[in-house]
Amino acid sequence: MAHTTEMTLDQVIDSIGLGRFQHKLLAVAGVSWAADAMEVLLIGFLIPSIIVSLHITREQAAWLVTALFVGMMLGAWFWGSLADRIGRKNVFVYTILIASVFALASALAPNYETLLLFRLLSGFGIGGSLPVDYAITAEFMPSRQRGRWLVFLESFWALGTIVAAGLAWFFIPRFPEDGWRYVLALSAVPGLIAFWIRRSIPESPRYLVTRGRTAEAEQVVKIVAAENGVTLPDDFRLIAPVATTASAQIRQPLAVIFQSPLLRSTLLLSAVWFLLSLAYYGIFTWLPGIFVQRGFDFLRTYQNTFILALAQLPGYFSAAWLIEKWGRKPTLAVYLGAAAVFTYAFAVADNLPLILGAAIMMSFFALGAWGALYAYTPEVYPTTVRATGMGWASAMARVAGIVAPLLSVRLLGLSLPVALSVYAVSFLLAALVSLLGRETAGQALTDTAGESSAPRPLSLER
Repeated sequence: MAHTTEMTLDQVIDSIGLGRFQHKLLAVAGVSWAADAMEVLLIGFLIPSIIVSLHITREQAAWLVTALFVGMMLGAWFWGSLADRIGRKNVFVYTILIASVFALASALAPNYETLLLFRLLSGFGIGGSLPVDYAITAEFMPSRQRGRWLVFLESFWALGTIVAAGLAWFFIPRFPEDGWRYVLALSAVPGLIAFWIRRSIPESPRYLVTRGRTAEAEQVVKIVAAENGVTLPDDFRLIAPVATTASAQIRQPLAVIFQSPLLRSTLLLSAVWFLLSLAYYGIFTWLPGIFVQRGFDFLRTYQNTFILALAQLPGYFSAAWLIEKWGRKPTLAVYLGAAAVFTYAFAVADNLPLILGAAIMMSFFALGAWGALYAYTPEVYPTTVRATGMGWASAMARVAGIVAPLLSVRLLGLSLPVALSVYAVSFLLAALVSLLGRETAGQALTDTAGESSAPRPLSLER
């Protein structure tokens, strides 16, 4: 009788390890993340040029930011649930196409109303791209390196920020009225390239297993193993113990994340995502204007924003190292708390070197916190609702993104120190809430709600 080598999906993914396939996946998803960061943050850089070109008020310009976040909120809810129903791959491929096509269309918008609509539609694509990218990337990563590599994926946001600041720095002073069109057109290029390459990424084997398509999952992991130069046994078979509740979870993924045992995690994560996003978008969307209010001239403002974007990279890399040493929760809480401290320092500093130094450290810790949160969230949710959970969390961030620009217009009109102090408190509250969650470092991903994680926890609260 022929012998069959039976392995769980976690054992297979861990045995395949990190290799060429994961590097390609990180690069493809990362380019999309950089493109999405450019779309989200560019308007903050381009608002002065758009106001002049389209003859609009600052309040109307704020609605361009809000429209993008409304689209992202709707996209996160829609695409996240859809990815748990029909699979990761199609959503992974087409959301970036939608985002990029309407980013390009935004550059050609003839008037304010059309630009507002195109920003909304671009946001709808971005809203799906962000959570689904993380779901599919997490599901191909070995458990021991997963957290670190998910932070590396988030670090591409900093690259997008650097490119956005650099493009604005180059084009806006040279083309005060139409420079925003050139910048938006160029921002669409990385996403269009990523769309073409993404088509070669296979469906997530974890998704296939939850749908009972074990044979297809076996073929996918064999492809990944071959690309990594690893040979799986010819007689290997996947053990796919999916609980009987999986079919119900697939039909109603949004309902599942608001039921036991996931309800508490969903509520805590919703609060952290909202509070972090309120502070981040409240500050960084209006950062050029904030620097002007703090005493920097127009050109130095773009230069400083570029420096802050550079500071984000070591923030990400340090967080990537610490989440495997300290765990997800301690790293997230420390970085959020430090972001609160330096945001307040940014508010009260009374000379230009101290202002810039506080802003650099604020950027370092705020973006490191984002990296830790993006690594942590997909590990909390099982495969049947992972994209839905990420989509919901991402949508909460977009709700904050809708509120933040409009709130900032009013707060900055009253007092810059008050505005920055409000956002410092938001960072601090997010740090405190993050301590209430369960630790996921060192644990295998689960496939269904109620399923226990693999017994490799750190000595932290679970």
